[in-house]
Amino acid sequence: MTMDLAKYIDHTQLKPDTKKEKIEQIITEAKTHGFASVCVNPYWVPYCYEKLQETDVKVCTVIGFPLGATTTAVKEFETKQAIRDGATEVDMVINVGELKSGNQDAVLADIQTVVEAAGNEALTKVIIETSLLTDDEKVLACKLAKQARADFVKTSTGFSGGGATVDDVKLMRETVGSNMGVKASGGIRSLEDTKAMIDAGATRIGASAGVDILAGNKGKADY
Repeated sequence: MTMDLAKYIDHTQLKPDTKKEKIEQIITEAKTHGFASVCVNPYWVPYCYEKLQETDVKVCTVIGFPLGATTTAVKEFETKQAIRDGATEVDMVINVGELKSGNQDAVLADIQTVVEAAGNEALTKVIIETSLLTDDEKVLACKLAKQARADFVKTSTGFSGGGATVDDVKLMRETVGSNMGVKASGGIRSLEDTKAMIDAGATRIGASAGVDILAGNKGKADY
């Protein structure tokens, strides 16, 4: 059960003041527990790739993070660079302002560009930032991500005042159907939280408290 649960978890460290020692720690923990990936800022991708290339642990990074308001061209460049550096999963943030303005074409084009830049070399997860959206906007964002042929939709960055909720995961799963991944991320600190998200339809969990989760403890959400 523990190893199966570990495969749901992207072991995450995205704080701006993250030191190399912390990256080394999460790499070691990911190897020990068999997490699905380590999820780090783009700067740390080459180092993580070097240390994890002989393992089953993937290297995941973030694109347009955490605001989503960088240009599409920048997101495309970030994606291609991350893949060159060894990432095989990219979590991109949508342009939330354009979504809320009703500019569906811009949001779709933004996502499609990243999906195409990732190609067959990396999974694309689309962070819709649920804490900033109405339910109708969450549904729309998920539909656009599905139309763009992304691999996952993801709840949150963890940096906008709210994280994953069971209700949001259920809504996202209902919207995208059974053939697309749903990643719950933000504020998930315990085994109970994790199981609730999986029961609601999550197929991946983004958490910095992965070790505590597996141990049945309640950890600190340390993005």
